[in-house]
Amino acid sequence: MINKVDKVAGRARRHSRIRKNLTGSPARPRLNVFRSGKHIYAQVIDDSASRTLVSASSVEKDLKTEIPHGNTVEAAKAIGRIVAKRAKEAGISTVVFDRGGYLYHGRIQALADAAREEGLEF
Repeated sequence: MINKVDKVAGRARRHSRIRKNLTGSPARPRLNVFRSGKHIYAQVIDDSASRTLVSASSVEKDLKTEIPHGNTVEAAKAIGRIVAKRAKEAGISTVVFDRGGYLYHGRIQALADAAREEGLEF
C-alpha cells in the first residue's frame, strides 16, 4: 500500500522531470498549478526573470464568497477563469502549461479547460 510520503515524493520526482524540458519565457510564460488538500493555486511565471507575472488562488478573500471550498472542481474552474482574465489584462495570450507532476485529470483538467475557455492559449 502506498503511503502519503511516497505520493508526495513521486509527484516531486515527476515535477522535476517535467521541469527539465519546460521553461517559461517572456513571450510564452509558464502556467504553474499547485494543488493542496484544501486549496488550488495558479501562477503565470517568467522563468528567465524568475518572476511571477500573474497569480490566482482559492485562498483570496474576494473569492471566498464565490468559492466556499477551495478543493473542488468548481473552485478549480473559477481559478482557471480568473488567472486567464488576469493574464489577458497583463497582455499575456499564450502560455506553457505546467501541470506540476499531477495527472491531467479532475481539478487540474478543470483549471486548464476554464483557462482555455477564457481565451488563454496553450
